[in-house]
Amino acid sequence: MILIVLLLSSLFATLPLVSTLGFIWWMDRYDREPWWLVLVSLIWGGTGGVFFGVLGSMALNAPLEWTLDAATAGALSAAIVAPLTEEPAKALILLALARSRHFDNITDGFVYGAAAGLGFGVSENLLYFMNVANADGLSAWAANIIVRTLYSAMMHAGATSLVGAALGFAKLRGWWATLIVVPFGLALAMGMHALWNGLIVASGAFGAPALTVLNLLLFPMELVLVLAVFQGSLWTERRMIRRELAEEAKLGTLPAEHVDRLGSALRRDRKGWLRRGIDHGAYVRAATTLAFRRVQAERTGKAELTQEVERLRAELRRLQSLP
Repeated sequence: MILIVLLLSSLFATLPLVSTLGFIWWMDRYDREPWWLVLVSLIWGGTGGVFFGVLGSMALNAPLEWTLDAATAGALSAAIVAPLTEEPAKALILLALARSRHFDNITDGFVYGAAAGLGFGVSENLLYFMNVANADGLSAWAANIIVRTLYSAMMHAGATSLVGAALGFAKLRGWWATLIVVPFGLALAMGMHALWNGLIVASGAFGAPALTVLNLLLFPMELVLVLAVFQGSLWTERRMIRRELAEEAKLGTLPAEHVDRLGSALRRDRKGWLRRGIDHGAYVRAATTLAFRRVQAERTGKAELTQEVERLRAELRRLQSLP
C-alpha cells in the first residue's frame, strides 16, 4: 500500500505541474525558449531551490526557536521566514540564465521563473503528499493533492515568474533597472508567498476558516494579475516584431506584406503565404530572431549582436533567394 501511495504521490506531484509548464512554454508563441534551458530551471527549482531554501530557513529559524515557544516560532517560520528564504533560493538560477543570449525579455523571464517555481512545487508537493498520507489517511491525502496542486504549487510558479519578469525587464535597460526593478520583483514574489502562507497560519491560529476561504478566493485574483503581466509581455513582443521587421522591410530584407503575418501568433504558422520551396520554419525563426537582435544591438551596442543582425539579414535573403 505504501508503494502504491508513493507512486501515485509522485505522479500527482509531477504530471500536473510539468503539464502546466508545457502549456506556459507553448504560450510563448513568438520566441520559445530552448526546452533544455527550461528543464534546467525546472530541475533547479526542485533541487537547488529546495536545498538553499532549507538552509536559509534553518539559519533564520534558529533564533526564533531559541527565543519563542514552538507554536509561535512555527507560525513565524511559515508566514515570514519561508517567503524570505525560498523566493531568493528559487530565483538563483534566473541570475545565471539572465546572462544567456536566450534570456531576452519579460516573457523569457516569466517562463524560466515559472519553471523554477513549478520545480520547487514538485518536490514540496511530493513531501507533503507522503506526510499527509502517513499521518492523516487517504481522504486527507486526496484533498491535499487538490489544494497543493491548484494553489500552493501555482503560488510558487507565479511568485518566481515575477522575479524572472523583473530580470527580463531590467536586462536591456541599464543598471538603474537592475537596482530598482529586480528587488521590486523579488519583493512582490515574497509578498505573494507571505500572503498565502500568512492567511493559512492565521486561519489555524485563530480558528477562523473564513480566512482560508478568503485565501482561496484571493489567490486566483493574484494569479490572474500575474498572467496579465505574461500576456502584456507577449503583446509587447508582437508590437516589437512588427516595428522592427517593418524597418527591415524598408531595407528590402523581406517583403512588407510579411510583416503583419510574422507579428501574428496565429497567422505566422499557417502555410501558403511563402513562396514554394522556402523553408517556412527557418524563415519565421530567422525573422523573429532578427527583430529581437535589432533591439538588443541598439540598446547594448555590442558588436557581436550587430554582426548577428547582418548574418540574419543575409540568411533571410538566402531563404527567399533574394540578391
